[in-house]
Amino acid sequence: MNDTELKNLLESYNRQMEESKVLNLQSWVLNLQCFETLQKQKAKSKLKSLSNIKIAAVVLGIVWILFLAYVLYYSLEMQKVFFVISAVAILIVTLTAVVVYLYHIFLIRKINNSENVLQTQEAIARLQLSTLNITRILFLQAPFYCTFWWNMEMIKNSAYSFWLISFPIALLFGCASAWLYKNISMKNAHKKWFKFLFNSLEWTSLIKANDFLDEIESFKKEKW
Repeated sequence: MNDTELKNLLESYNRQMEESKVLNLQSWVLNLQCFETLQKQKAKSKLKSLSNIKIAAVVLGIVWILFLAYVLYYSLEMQKVFFVISAVAILIVTLTAVVVYLYHIFLIRKINNSENVLQTQEAIARLQLSTLNITRILFLQAPFYCTFWWNMEMIKNSAYSFWLISFPIALLFGCASAWLYKNISMKNAHKKWFKFLFNSLEWTSLIKANDFLDEIESFKKEKW
């Protein structure tokens, strides 16, 4: 075999190698596109179920607000001052939650209309943070469910039961809600109490949707 034949053979081999690399890359890109489409569909399916939960929560929240407003209207008197204060506090927190949940629904629909994985992940991160914040706020209403039935007659005529039972229970709920407000954050997501509190479909849907998108990045890294 002379030098010319050897050179031609090497050139042919190199062309075949380049063509093989191009075909492999094209195949990988096609597989990536299919995998990315599938993962985004899975994520959007989780977010759709989450949106339905948020819509139901908004409807129930509005019903609860209307009920509290109706009861408050007929309870504006000094004898029911504890009930009024408690109901107003619960109403404000519920109203805040309804507004935030409406924002969540808007954000979820925006995510479902987005085809950019990075933007979708950023939106999910905002949704997670907002979910944590509104959960912290919702816990602040807990003590007021222990005080709405208080009245001055109870304090005067049942002082022992009030100061030894009713008040300590309300104080306990107050301390617990304050502690949760301070400690609910992603830095505690690995702790058992956090996993226990956030074991609902509302939170796990967000986590699973984000996991589906993370798998896309893992798929890309495996190639390189």
